[in-house]
Amino acid sequence: MKRTTPIAIGATAAVALTLTACGGGADGGAETTADGPVTLTLAGWSLDSTPEFQTLADAYHEANPDVTVDVVEYPAGNDYATAMTADLAAGTAPDVYVLKNLKDFVTYSNGAQLLDVSDVVGELDPATGGLDQYEAEDGKSYAVPYRQDSWVLYYDKDLFAQAGVAEPDGSWTWDDYDQAAQDISAALSGDGVKGTYLHNWQSTVQGFALAQGEDADLLSGDYSYLAPYYERALALQDAGAQVDFGTITTNTLTYQGEFGLQKAAMLPMGTWYTATLIAQQASGEANEFEWGIAPIPQADASTTGTDATPVTFGDPTGLGINPKVDEAKVAAAKDFLAFAAGEEGAQALAEIGITPALTNDAVTETFFALDGVPGDDLSKFAFSTHDTRPENPVATQTAIVQNILNDLHSAVMSGSTAVDAAVEEAGQRVQSEAGLG
Repeated sequence: MKRTTPIAIGATAAVALTLTACGGGADGGAETTADGPVTLTLAGWSLDSTPEFQTLADAYHEANPDVTVDVVEYPAGNDYATAMTADLAAGTAPDVYVLKNLKDFVTYSNGAQLLDVSDVVGELDPATGGLDQYEAEDGKSYAVPYRQDSWVLYYDKDLFAQAGVAEPDGSWTWDDYDQAAQDISAALSGDGVKGTYLHNWQSTVQGFALAQGEDADLLSGDYSYLAPYYERALALQDAGAQVDFGTITTNTLTYQGEFGLQKAAMLPMGTWYTATLIAQQASGEANEFEWGIAPIPQADASTTGTDATPVTFGDPTGLGINPKVDEAKVAAAKDFLAFAAGEEGAQALAEIGITPALTNDAVTETFFALDGVPGDDLSKFAFSTHDTRPENPVATQTAIVQNILNDLHSAVMSGSTAVDAAVEEAGQRVQSEAGLG
């Protein structure tokens, strides 16, 4: 796997450092004190287009001049986990590394590839999103969340006005969403505009079904809760209100291109897209238009309205410590995790349009002070208020189940298998391959 030469940040500290951590040491033992400047290494990916790693490294160094954080570039996408797993096994992994999703957490924690950071977690704000997701079966925490994206509804205010359709107001159920998608498509079909765009990921259907479905349980082996969400997606596809699954896959369409170039008026997507859309509008890769963020539509009216808490989904992104880190660096590594998941890290991330795990009024104010971010009250509400449930509940069988459900997704959305038949087949496979149900 390709590695890029570490990028050193800031000036090398010249004065001695003394850091004392409670419960430090590579084996989680007694207190550790490190004297002198410390250099930590941090794994990241796509450094040119993903600035969050360098941002955290720079902000931490500014607050702690005696600690330098070198960002090491790893491959992006699924190749990241492959490369990281290999380097951890070889003893060449960075001191601190990112857990891109909860599925990987089980692999790392069960493989003793993460240092116990329960002491760090114990000092974090309990309101930090995803904080409880990194607790293993032994009751110890092995990572901290530093960002927590949640799925919301992006919408194009200009296209809504052009179609004469009322904008989302926070009260929408999926029925309202369907109607708006069909009305916009009918009004703007001559311009090649669809009412909405549902990307071809399984998350775009299954994530909402798992979060909002009554008694939905990924590990139950019963996937009947998926059926109404697939029937809705297929109906929109058949009505021409969204691009069909086959066209997306064959033509390798991107959600950034479909929404950013105003080919679709709505886009269910994670909050990470905010930073991308701002950057693409500034660079000219996306059209200039007025847009907003609304809560994702709800299963029923009980969780709609700005006096309620909308239910959505999203996995936290975490940071963990390589257990083979030099013992003299443990205190600094733990302090970096506390910084990244705390108020200072949250402010630094919000300043570049990233949704931090810790969100409060001050962080929200920083985020919405960015040029290009919509300033309306509904967008602020959608960004800051939601009951975000995990897409990948932590369990040893989660990865197996998700692979099976990804096959279900392709079969249903391509039209090769009816919904009920695909649901039944998935349940049988989960029982035989994962021992669930």
